[in-house]
Amino acid sequence: MKVVFLDVKTIGEDIDLSGFDTLGEVVKYPFSNSSEVPERVADADVIIVNKIQVNEAAVGTAKKLKLVCVTATGTNNLDKDYLDSRGIAWRNVAGYSTESVAQHTFAMLFYLLEKLRYYDDYVKENRYTGDTLFTHFEEKFYELSGKTWGIIGLGNIGRRVASIAKAFGAKILYSSPSGSAPQEGYCQVDLNTLYASSDILSVHAPLNHFTENLIDKAAFSKMKESCIFLNLGRGPIVVEQDLYDALENGLIRAAGLDVLCKEPMAFDNPLRRLKDSRRLFITPHIGWASVEARTRLMNIILGQIREFFDLTEI
Repeated sequence: MKVVFLDVKTIGEDIDLSGFDTLGEVVKYPFSNSSEVPERVADADVIIVNKIQVNEAAVGTAKKLKLVCVTATGTNNLDKDYLDSRGIAWRNVAGYSTESVAQHTFAMLFYLLEKLRYYDDYVKENRYTGDTLFTHFEEKFYELSGKTWGIIGLGNIGRRVASIAKAFGAKILYSSPSGSAPQEGYCQVDLNTLYASSDILSVHAPLNHFTENLIDKAAFSKMKESCIFLNLGRGPIVVEQDLYDALENGLIRAAGLDVLCKEPMAFDNPLRRLKDSRRLFITPHIGWASVEARTRLMNIILGQIREFFDLTEI
């Protein structure tokens, strides 16, 4: 069997992939552009990809190809109709990053809620050294306890965020853009009520026709001026120009983003102009990427390949 990783750098060089060597020949490419893919997969039985497009142009000449594994939950990069027509199976992985994304959600929140950049700078710039008082609270912050936390997308990650927020004493509301049936034990409200009620509003939804451009000027205008908005779902759920305008005009207090409409960040992204870390905090799509989550992900992929080919684990 020949296994080809087409963009192995998206997994990270610190993750042990030696288990795949037991499958047969393994070839790892750091990255692959669309023109390189056909030659690289020509004699592959299995290809492992993250973001690379897998369609007829990419794998049309890969006559031995039997399985495509996506090192992510989303499969928008797969032409499933074409794969089905060839009898090529595909697998993705769900649930591997729940703890990692939930943890990152709170890391982003507390960075913004407690103005941590300001206080870190205050000490490191020697303004605390020899100051008059033992304390300094120029930038006000508030407790999470008693606040209303609104969630868009109450899947595995959304529910985990809800459980942690409850432990801090927050009240949980959620809304389903697709109109899913209410989930027992959670308070479902319509989007307008969610916008108006939430002190913290976090997005953990997939990108689809219900959510694309969902958070726009109209949505921000309904939020509290004190609201902290967090997007850990997908970038295009938010209209970035409208978010920039909302932050500049004080429609909301602050925003934390781990996802953007274009990744890596585009030069013309309006959010690049906003340098105030008390109002905007952006991380480069790392919420999913704890060492444990990436290890879990690749162990699941290895198991999927073994199961597909009915291989006994060595």
